[in-house]
Amino acid sequence: MLILTDNPDPGFETILEAGLAEYNESQAHRRDWRALAVTVADPETGAPVGGLLGRTSLGLFFLDLFYVPERLRGSGAGSAALRMAEEEATRRGCLAATLVTVNFQAPEFYARYGWEEFGRIQTAPDVARIFMRKTLGEPGATRVTPPPCS
Repeated sequence: MLILTDNPDPGFETILEAGLAEYNESQAHRRDWRALAVTVADPETGAPVGGLLGRTSLGLFFLDLFYVPERLRGSGAGSAALRMAEEEATRRGCLAATLVTVNFQAPEFYARYGWEEFGRIQTAPDVARIFMRKTLGEPGATRVTPPPCS
């Protein structure tokens, strides 16, 4: 039976993640999927107002979501958050990173930090999805690899 929905059960993502982790471990002989988040806090209140969410797995850092409020753009918060995430991904053994942005979001921001476009899909007359990547390290480079996640 198949069910199509725009409102999946909250546990559905956990089921998929667990299934993929188990399969990947059977093939790659390691389980290293880990979430990676950097919170941007309001400088006055300390409340979270933005940041980034991603994950690391099998040597790749996926930057999934990244948002900095307009009033903090240009303050260095976004640059610091990106640098912090990339450094942590490298510590975890990632050699590369990938993300998808939109032409009116932040492709120029990422390019300033060494990210390069490797694909583009036009999805509307004025909207394109931009696929970007960055090399974080070289194979065989010395890095600290954390114990596998369970």
